[in-house]
Amino acid sequence: MRRETLCLRIGWICLLVVGAGILTFGLVAVAVPASGNQKLLVADGVASIGLGLFGVLIAVIPFRRRERWAWFALWFYPAFWMVHLVGRLPPGRDHVHQIAFIMLSLAGLLVPIRLFFARGG
Repeated sequence: MRRETLCLRIGWICLLVVGAGILTFGLVAVAVPASGNQKLLVADGVASIGLGLFGVLIAVIPFRRRERWAWFALWFYPAFWMVHLVGRLPPGRDHVHQIAFIMLSLAGLLVPIRLFFARGG
């Protein structure tokens, strides 16, 4: 396998995992029975489903095609998780998953960076 192909594969798989994690949280949040204060959790779940689905689709289709706009758009993930970490926002209280998603999204964006900004490409 060529190095370029391996770098791109590492990148999109890392970003796919982050998107799938957000999508999974959304599905779980929506599946929990809503009552009173939990309606906000369901709304967050629906939003997370959309965010995760968009991220998965961008990682799997245009990012794999080395479309530069997808690389820029997916910088939302490390920014999103950094805000959650710094602001101590949910989900969870341990924040380990936020650090893991920050690292995965940064790896997904930085490992294949040369492919997106190669001369003549």
